[in-house]
Amino acid sequence: MNSCKLTDFIKSLEPWLSADYIRRVQIHGDRAFKIFFTDGVISGYQIDDCSKSQFENIIKKLKNNKVPVEKQVDN
Repeated sequence: MNSCKLTDFIKSLEPWLSADYIRRVQIHGDRAFKIFFTDGVISGYQIDDCSKSQFENIIKKLKNNKVPVEKQVDN
């Protein structure tokens, strides 16, 4: 899983923010994502510097762009 800053994560996500490119997103914990791209690539991101509301805004943005988001329960 890549550790990153919120601004870097948003910049890297913006060009791909579509269900045409992202198959689904799993939420792990309160600041981590696993992104499943339509070409089979899977990328994990741990965002170091975001608040709970910023994290929720990212989730909202994904859903508004028709990207399925699911909460992953880690065992």
